[in-house]
Amino acid sequence: MISTAETLATLISFPTVSADSNEALIRWSAGRITAAGGRIHIMAGAKPGKYNMLASFGPETGAGIVLSGHSDVVPVAGQAWNTDPFILTAKGRKLYGRGSSDMKGFLAAALSAAARADKTKFVRPLHLAFSYDEEIGCIGVRDLLARLAKENFRAEGCIIGEPTEQKVALGHKGKLSGCVRCFGLPAHSANPALGCNAISLAAEMVCAAHALQGELAAGGPHDEAYPFPSTSVQVGTIKGGTALNIVPDFCEMQFEIRNVTGDEPRALVERLRGRAADITARHGKGRITIEITNEYPGLETSQNDAFARKILQTAGSQPAKIGFGTEGGLFKETLHLPVVVCGPGSIDRAHKPDEYVTQDELDACDMFLDRVIAGLGA
Repeated sequence: MISTAETLATLISFPTVSADSNEALIRWSAGRITAAGGRIHIMAGAKPGKYNMLASFGPETGAGIVLSGHSDVVPVAGQAWNTDPFILTAKGRKLYGRGSSDMKGFLAAALSAAARADKTKFVRPLHLAFSYDEEIGCIGVRDLLARLAKENFRAEGCIIGEPTEQKVALGHKGKLSGCVRCFGLPAHSANPALGCNAISLAAEMVCAAHALQGELAAGGPHDEAYPFPSTSVQVGTIKGGTALNIVPDFCEMQFEIRNVTGDEPRALVERLRGRAADITARHGKGRITIEITNEYPGLETSQNDAFARKILQTAGSQPAKIGFGTEGGLFKETLHLPVVVCGPGSIDRAHKPDEYVTQDELDACDMFLDRVIAGLGA
């Protein structure tokens, strides 16, 4: 039997950065699943070289359990790694490699658990769902879920294996990202009154975003389970201008809203649009547009839900919430399933050089999944 660590080594050897294909990983995983007696459904994505996969074990009917994760990883370019990021390297009990925590450790554990399980005892099915391009906005899973919804897919619940240190998370914030484009009028900097400074417009929009976040913190919904308990509004990038002696006619900034339950992100975008109109009216020149570029819903699963209670008991965990986003909200919204997030590793190690998962964390995940899967025989 191939161990979870050995499986992880192979998964990490596929450099599935979001910009690149995940086909080799999906095809290799499909081979493992077929050898273990599973049924495979590989779905080509909208982009060439991108694939989702749904694998099933046991009966073809009944409400089973979904183990889900994304196959892509963030880039390593510009990061100072002390090991080859695409060769799993053991140092003591730590296993280093890109995606070891986020989240190929869980994919490896799910593949291994499915192979170990006695499928002859299943009275309900086990499903493994692997997606692409989660890291750039939960892109691939939307196609997968639309297909499953069309087929009236049913399940008792879904476990998203993002790194939670094996704690069971029942919620996370939603996210909306957008682009603010400020259009001014070019002029010689010696007489700026003849132009309209697009960077100045953008600077006021940065202040408007910060002010909106302050208003939400002061008077909006709060959820103290999160480190930042209210909705955040953050500007992440800004660029504009062509030369020091030219009044800039264009500036662009990227922003995100991470909302708690009770705040509607599109309504907040409308508030930003209202402030943009006030800014251009005050200047008398220029134009500001706001485009929504991506969004996904938050996750809220009641700890009184039967599936959530079962997973909390199986994991020996208290219910938690996480500060980062997952595909969980989309699973719940599209398939109307209870969803929890629980997996090996820590988000604090993700997206950084020398990312790692520990052997102890993989062992704990193995035991957890074995107990979860055993429930399919009862």
